Amino acid sequence: MTPILRLQGGGFCVLALAAVAAGLAGARLGAMQELLVAGALITLLGMPHGAFDVVLAHRLFGAADVRVRVRVWALFGLLYIGLAAAVVGFWYVWPALFLCVFLVFSALHFGGDPPAGVSRVTRGLYGGAVIVLPALWHGEELQRLLGWVAGPGSAAIVAPFLNQLAAPWLVATALACGLLARRSRAAACELAALAAVAVAAPPLVAFTVYFCAMHSPRHILRTFADLPGSEVRQALAWAAWPTLAVLCALAGFGWLMRGMAMAPWVMQLVFVGLAALTLPHMLLLEHVRRRNLRPQR
Repeated sequence: MTPILRLQGGGFCVLALAAVAAGLAGARLGAMQELLVAGALITLLGMPHGAFDVVLAHRLFGAADVRVRVRVWALFGLLYIGLAAAVVGFWYVWPALFLCVFLVFSALHFGGDPPAGVSRVTRGLYGGAVIVLPALWHGEELQRLLGWVAGPGSAAIVAPFLNQLAAPWLVATALACGLLARRSRAAACELAALAAVAVAAPPLVAFTVYFCAMHSPRHILRTFADLPGSEVRQALAWAAWPTLAVLCALAGFGWLMRGMAMAPWVMQLVFVGLAALTLPHMLLLEHVRRRNLRPQR
């Protein structure tokens, strides 16, 4: 693990422990305030992390001939948007199956955060921690959140299953932390902090801390680390355009919704949007890794 990733991981651990302390003390925002803050942070900090897909795509599909480049980028854009639209359609037609698949894919995706050398089993426990462990102490709240995403009926199917998994998952995670500490104390501390915040903090708070302080910045830092110095400024410019587009869309949405009461469907919009973008994002990352253009650190 590089020094900058150690520093970022340390910052995540500090924030996670602060959220744990607040959760144990019962200090938290009101339900609607928590919903709005989480939605804003996940969207604003998650978008730059996804915007770097443009940078990774350029490393894969950059072509010397202008006509070839235009065709390739047009095809990439159509595939990316088409996959995202297909996910939204999947959610609309089969919400319960969508929720199960989304959670599994999310766990697999999050399992890429630990550094190279971490076993697949530990990666699986890590990736599923923020999804499974909240069911241990916050089962009802987790079911309500899942119901906002895929409907109460779907949540009533999935949440009890997560509740059954939570205790054995925590025990296995604790054992994995002990084994991992022999190889990398930093990675073990990150796993322990993730497990702690997932258990002790409210589910929405735990996910927001993880996504905004660990997953998104780690992806961005790794992308920068693999770029030659001459390409960093260009990469920032490429990532800025989709980020700016989302910020403008958020501003327009806020203006249209002014004076109207906000509802939990805001969270549905955020998480279904994340799910829609996760599939093309994961496929792109996997293709890049197989081409050895972005080695895991």
